[in-house]
Amino acid sequence: MPALASHRKQRSRTAKTSPAVGLTTAAIAGVTLLSTQGANAAPAEPKPSVEEVQKKVDDLYRQAGTATEKYNKAKESTDEKRREVDTLLDDAAKRTEKLNESRRALGNYAAAQYRTGAVTPTAALLFADSPESYFDQTQLMSRMTDRQRGAIDDYETQRAEAAKQRAEATKQLESLTTSQKALRTSKQEVQAKLAEARTLLSRLTAEEKARLAEIERKKEEEARRRSEEKAKAEAEARARAEAARKQEQNQGSGTGTGTGTGTGSGTADGSYTAKADKVLSFARAQLGKPYVWGATGPSSYDCSGLTQAAWKAAGVDLPRTTWDQVKVGTRVATKDLVPGDLVFFYDDISHVGIYIGDGKMIHAPKPGANVREESIYYMPIYGSVRPA
Repeated sequence: MPALASHRKQRSRTAKTSPAVGLTTAAIAGVTLLSTQGANAAPAEPKPSVEEVQKKVDDLYRQAGTATEKYNKAKESTDEKRREVDTLLDDAAKRTEKLNESRRALGNYAAAQYRTGAVTPTAALLFADSPESYFDQTQLMSRMTDRQRGAIDDYETQRAEAAKQRAEATKQLESLTTSQKALRTSKQEVQAKLAEARTLLSRLTAEEKARLAEIERKKEEEARRRSEEKAKAEAEARARAEAARKQEQNQGSGTGTGTGTGTGSGTADGSYTAKADKVLSFARAQLGKPYVWGATGPSSYDCSGLTQAAWKAAGVDLPRTTWDQVKVGTRVATKDLVPGDLVFFYDDISHVGIYIGDGKMIHAPKPGANVREESIYYMPIYGSVRPA
C-alpha cells in the first residue's frame, strides 16, 4: 500500500506540469509564425537620398514651370475669348435694338392703316406666317409704297443679322467654356507639382537640409565659373572691336566695325542698345520682388511675365508665354549674346531670363525665390533671341 501511494503521488506531479509544457510549445509556435510573417512582409521603402530629393524637387519645379506656361497660355486665350464674347454680346444688343426699331416702324404703318379701316400690305405682313410667304403675294406688293417696302427690307436685314450674331455669340461662349476648363486644369497641375515639392522638402532633417544647401552652393559655384569665362571672352571681344574701330579711324575709313547690325551677331545697333537699356533699367527695379506663378507685375512676376513687362517698358509688346516669346525677333548664339537678349532654358522652353552681360541674367527663378541676378549656366540653355 505505501508503494502504491508513492506511485500515485508521482503521477499527480506529472499531471500538474503537463499544461505548462503545452503553453510553452504554443508560445514558441506563435513566435515562429510571427517571425516567418515578418520575413515574408515587403521591406519598408528606403528613404531617398538628399541628392535624389534635390533632383526630384528640381524636376518638380521645372514641371511646375511648364504647367505655369500652360496656365498662362490658357489664361491669355480665355481673356481673348471673353473680350470677343463681350463684343459680340454688345453688338447683338445693338442689333436687337435696331430690330426693335424696324419692328416699331412696321407697327406704326400697320396702326395707321388700321385707323383708316383698310388692311394694307404692311398689316398683312405682320399677320403673315413669314415675310417670304407674304412676298409671294405679288399683287399686294405692287400696292406698297417705297417707304413701306424699305421698312420691310430693313426689318428683314436686322432680323437676319441679329440671328447671325446670336449664333456666333453662342459659339464663342462654348469656346470660352472650353478655355476656362483648360485654365482650371493647368492651375490644378501647377498647384499639385508645387505641393509635392514642398512635401519632399518638409521631410528633410536639419542635417539633410544643410547637405542640400551645399549641393546648391556647388551648383551655383560651377555656374558662376562659367559666367566668368564668358565675361572674359566678352571683354576680349569688345577690346578687339575697339582696336579695329580705332585702326579704321586712323586709316581714315570712318566706317567702324563695333556697331553691328543686330541680326544675330555679338554686337547690336544703337537702336537696339537704347531699347535694351530701358529693359535692363526696368528689370533691375524689380530685383527682390517675389516669384508668383501666373503673375505679370507690378508686385510679383513669373519668368515670362517679367520679360514681357520689361520689354513693354521699352515699347515692345512680347507674347505672354515662353513658347511664343522664343519665336519673336532674331535667334542668336550663346556666344553672341548682348544685354537685353532673352535666354530660354530646358528642352521644353519652360523658363526665360533677360541677359545683362558677363554671362549673367535677371530672371524670376521659381516659387520661394525672388527676382535676382544669376548665371545663365545655372540651367541648361535651350536658345536665345534678340526681340527687336
